[in-house]
Amino acid sequence: MSTTAAVHLQPSLFDDPGPAGPALGPLAGVRREVLGAGAWVDVLPGWLHGADRLFEQLAAEVPWRAERREMYERTVDVPRLLASYREEDAPPHPVLGAARTALSTYYRRELGEPFRTLGLCYYRDGRDSVAWHGDRIGRGAREDTLVAILSVGEPRALLLRPRGGGVPVVRHRLGHGDLLVMGGSCQRTWEHAVPKTARPTGPRISVQFRPRGVA
Repeated sequence: MSTTAAVHLQPSLFDDPGPAGPALGPLAGVRREVLGAGAWVDVLPGWLHGADRLFEQLAAEVPWRAERREMYERTVDVPRLLASYREEDAPPHPVLGAARTALSTYYRRELGEPFRTLGLCYYRDGRDSVAWHGDRIGRGAREDTLVAILSVGEPRALLLRPRGGGVPVVRHRLGHGDLLVMGGSCQRTWEHAVPKTARPTGPRISVQFRPRGVA
């Protein structure tokens, strides 16, 4: 799998960052949705202004990697590109460092610790996806935690459902600077996915902020 891809992003008409570049809005408009079984999500559309410009910089400058994994007794390509930044690494853009600080401050009481690491996923088109899963490697398998997702680029559907399947399925379209935070027992009791789509779809990058020991 090539780690390079043509970028065909349909820019948002309402996302001009001005000369200062990408910037964050206030978190005061966060809306909480209770999922059940102790799980919840917070949603804030358009938290990042200038998200299209940030997308272009991340797509061009992040050292994306392609991975292959064992699945059903064969090795397959992971259908997205990946990048990760440890807590001691500088974020790939200053606004992502500012976002991590803002999220750590806002969720200090519920999380009890700062967000530390950044993980990036590059969905190049509708063929790229991530299957149903929870972030249960490490502490997320046994205790409540928070995972924040900041999306730039074309909106894609992120689905949530109770762990093991069934209904209801909760759908959010995330892109152009939207924020979604999964909290409470969400990683243990619910699953999330970005499904493939046959519709013509532009590229999207999601940036995941996690505390130490959650993956």
